[in-house]
Amino acid sequence: MVTFFKALRKKYTTKTSRMAPLIMGSHKGNPIWTPRRYDALAEEGYHKNVIVYRCVNLIARAMGSVPWLLYERDKEGNEREIYQHPILDLLHHPSLLQGGSAFIEDVVSYLLLSGNTYIEAVYNDLGAPIELYALRPDRMTVVPGDGGEIAAYEYRVGGNVKRVVVPSSGPSPILHIKLFHPLHDYYGLSPLEAAASSIDQHNQVGSHNLSLLQNGGRPTGALMLKEQNLSPDQRESLREDLRRLYQGGENAGKIMILEGDFEWKEMGLSPKDLDFVEGKNISAREIAQAFGVPSILVGIMGDATYSNYKEARLHLWEDTILPLLEFMTVELSTWLAQSFEGNLVLRYNTDEIPALAEKREQHWDKIMRADFLTLNEKRQEVGYPPIENGDRI
Repeated sequence: MVTFFKALRKKYTTKTSRMAPLIMGSHKGNPIWTPRRYDALAEEGYHKNVIVYRCVNLIARAMGSVPWLLYERDKEGNEREIYQHPILDLLHHPSLLQGGSAFIEDVVSYLLLSGNTYIEAVYNDLGAPIELYALRPDRMTVVPGDGGEIAAYEYRVGGNVKRVVVPSSGPSPILHIKLFHPLHDYYGLSPLEAAASSIDQHNQVGSHNLSLLQNGGRPTGALMLKEQNLSPDQRESLREDLRRLYQGGENAGKIMILEGDFEWKEMGLSPKDLDFVEGKNISAREIAQAFGVPSILVGIMGDATYSNYKEARLHLWEDTILPLLEFMTVELSTWLAQSFEGNLVLRYNTDEIPALAEKREQHWDKIMRADFLTLNEKRQEVGYPPIENGDRI
């Protein structure tokens, strides 16, 4: 049943920090724009860089595949799993436009690319959330209040602006999830920004290799004419003839025939001299490191072997996906549970994660062989409720 907020909840939304007015400063009531160009970062990173594309999709799709669990906690701290609830229905079917997995993928992708992700909740007449939408972070701006808290959000599409006011009590229509940013109070820092230099270097190497291929695999050079003086028109005509006959991938390998005393002088370093391949791999490893993805999983040449691929998947889940999933689950649980009665706790089901199957089996085997635990203690350890007469060795 939906319930209105009691006065007790107000203390969790009231800002009492003495530093908040300093943080808010002259921004009172005014939108605070994001401190970087999201569109430029997304264009150079996600659109043009295969490593970023792979990392973001690998994490987002993995998180979207994990099933949700819901528990109700009593006063003694005991938890009872709830199998049917509006929160579970909402997460499985957020809206008519997309399913639960696609919704989580959008939320996580925005978070990784922007450092911020915004979820809009649509409520019915009783105050219960019935739809959820992932909003583009570059269109959203934060409007601070008197005490430094978030007073409103503004969503801008072209010249149209929609302001959503955050109520003083009750759930906010907008959930803002952000990563840590050491230099900003209202917006998060994305891995894309941290890896920006490596992304530029990786893209530049790819552009250079493409240009080199289009030039027939030949680096920059000069055509030296010995004891000949050409007029500007003759020089331009010779340049155009060479470009037409010998430049481009379709002309690669053609034999150059020239009349007169000519000499070709290479003026650029060869790819071997510059070691472009290894430099590109180093940049790719740095990009993957910024996202917390093992380089094996993004297909870097020389790193991927069958023997350590399984360990890399486990490393990705334990060090990157599960901590991020726990962070988002807490935020979603706190936000959605406010609209319903009972002490509800949202969790995720790790038993359905194939990468953790072997480690989970080892844990279960260890619990099963523990002769000092009761049956209910063993059941509790593996996530099952107690049974009657189970408090025995």
